Amino acid sequence: MAHMLHAAARRVQWSRAGAAKRAACLLAAAYGLKILYPIIRGRVKRASGRGGTQDEGGQGAPHCTGSRGRASPAVDAEFFKQLLELRKLFFPKLVSAELGLLCLHSLALVSRTFLSIYVAALDGKIVKSIVEKKPRSFVFKLIKWLMIAIPATFVNSTIRYLECKLALAFRTRLVDHAYETYFANQTYYKVISMDGRLANPDQSLTEDIMMFSQSVAHLYSNLTKPILDVVLTSYTLIRTARSRGANPIGPTVLAGLVVYATARVLKACSPKFGKLVAEEAHKKGYLRFIHSRIIANVEEIAFYRGHKVELKQLQKSYKDLTDQMNLILSKRLWYIMIEQFLMKYVWSSCGMIMVAVPIITATGFADGELEDGQKQAMVSERTEAFTTSRNLLISGADAIERIMSSYKEVTELAGYTARVYNMFSVFEEVKRGIYKRTAVIQGSVNNSRSEDKAELHIDGPLEIKGKVIDVDQGIICENVPIITPNGDVVVSRLNFKVEEGMNLLITGPNGCGKSSLFRILSGLWPVYEGVLYKPPPQHMFYIPQRPYMSIGTLRDQVIYPDSVEDMHEKGYQDQDLESILHMVHLYHIVQREGGWDAIMDWKDVLSGGEKQRMGMARMFYHKPKYALLDECTSAVSIDVEGKIFQAAKAAGISLLSITHRPSLWKYHTHLLQFDGQGGWRFEQLDTAIRLSLSEEKQRLESQLAGIPKMQQRLNELCKILGEDSVLKTMDKEE
Repeated sequence: MAHMLHAAARRVQWSRAGAAKRAACLLAAAYGLKILYPIIRGRVKRASGRGGTQDEGGQGAPHCTGSRGRASPAVDAEFFKQLLELRKLFFPKLVSAELGLLCLHSLALVSRTFLSIYVAALDGKIVKSIVEKKPRSFVFKLIKWLMIAIPATFVNSTIRYLECKLALAFRTRLVDHAYETYFANQTYYKVISMDGRLANPDQSLTEDIMMFSQSVAHLYSNLTKPILDVVLTSYTLIRTARSRGANPIGPTVLAGLVVYATARVLKACSPKFGKLVAEEAHKKGYLRFIHSRIIANVEEIAFYRGHKVELKQLQKSYKDLTDQMNLILSKRLWYIMIEQFLMKYVWSSCGMIMVAVPIITATGFADGELEDGQKQAMVSERTEAFTTSRNLLISGADAIERIMSSYKEVTELAGYTARVYNMFSVFEEVKRGIYKRTAVIQGSVNNSRSEDKAELHIDGPLEIKGKVIDVDQGIICENVPIITPNGDVVVSRLNFKVEEGMNLLITGPNGCGKSSLFRILSGLWPVYEGVLYKPPPQHMFYIPQRPYMSIGTLRDQVIYPDSVEDMHEKGYQDQDLESILHMVHLYHIVQREGGWDAIMDWKDVLSGGEKQRMGMARMFYHKPKYALLDECTSAVSIDVEGKIFQAAKAAGISLLSITHRPSLWKYHTHLLQFDGQGGWRFEQLDTAIRLSLSEEKQRLESQLAGIPKMQQRLNELCKILGEDSVLKTMDKEE
């Protein structure tokens, strides 16, 4: 009786201890549920309400692109359509190096899966030899395990190597196509000046393509091998269970239910990683744009001492980037916590059940009796089966976890895909002459705009109806308007004809269309109406006020944009270039900078006047029929400037010049004058009359400049003397 009481007491004590443990677990679970329930509930509500609403985020972000008005990138039909279009760039033909790399990568992934299954079975046999106390079998299987590790590690390294090679091959294909499109038909200029959809093409051409290529290659590896692992490990587990007389239906159904429930919860809780990553890439590009802008204008900023303003802009753009990155990190924190809880702990507990049930219920693992009446213990077989099944199940669970975790990577890929696809779409449309600009017009500006100005603006997309016809001689404009990319009509219709041997002087106030006319003649801006007859681009040469200095030698500066091979094909030698530099009074820099092969940052080495004379040297090197000179000698002395213009006329180059120096008028035969109100006048230039009129204008300006001061002094004298002025008396009498 006492023995029974002691046993009952021990049973009660055990029950109390178990109850305490259970209570602690319940309290921890309740606290976790209290913390997680509002988060999960909010995620589910937002997920269910996404279909009827549209996000309004990102309106205050600076430097907006044209894709901002579209729906945020997501894993939908549009994403797969864009990915299929980009696939044509990855694999331009059936037999290609990229396809060969993909096949080798796939073969390595398949080999790794079979090696994993073999190693799992070998692990079970090693454990069985330990349980059966067979040292010789244990040593043999261990050596076998070490031997199989050599090809296994090689395959693992090969998978990483081929993944990186595949990403590099994809990136090379995309970069080659992007560069070819970007530099075709002056797309690089038109994307910036004529179109407003790509804010930072350098960001899209470098980082976006790199991240997209890496994401595609990594995602292929992260999806192909796990799917194969799940299929083969499931088949192996089911075959093993059936061979031992166990029913695999229950564990299979349990696994399917757990995976389905996990997928539903993770999908409901998943943030919009595609939109978040695309926004992060946009903010990175804007920060790089601010840095490059400071580098390009460093001297002007230093002169103005504007470092505080630039510092504030940098800090603001960096803060926007860090805020976006912190937002992504905070969203990933809760998502990864839920993901790890479900995939690590819930799946582990279910895996133990899935392994244990077949082994416990299988008839092939039951202890039997030998002929002499002794029991046959199946411990080693059960241990082997448990170890093998557990390793296979861990491998399969890890594969399913990677498949489900890949959804986050797929959403991030959707963001990169949208940016890269949008870049190629913009390049193709701009190449075909389709331009779209994001017009940001304030209401106050519209209200203050006068009626006549409103008529000189075209709203909506601009339609190109004009024609450009290449001719051997002459430039003829027939009813050609000058319209800016923003739709402002500077001149409604322009008609003039420049024949061979004519030199045209172009004048007018700022903003009247002088430089815009040069952009149209150079083919940078389209001809929206009328007909333009002009020589081919190789017979026209444009020289701006600030000539571009390329990267390279001193020789490269003179022959730009030709290469040294092009120079030799044209029959030029260094002696010819020396004579050209003598012509523009620039030969001294050959000795000063160390010869023709000197490589320097010529933008900083040469002064403003030297850079302008270098631009004129390029004109003499290329010998065009027509030279478009846009204030290209404003920093050159008058005497050197006159000699250069005289040499250009002697070389038979027709000059179309924008200049404000009267000393250059004598080198031109005709005048195209804009009035700044949309009007223009084309006539023959009489230099003597124009110079006399200019001198008279300057004389009157100097005389009239002192009248306001004389009038003010006269009023002060009248107050001091208390008398009226004779001029006032005459005004009253009149």
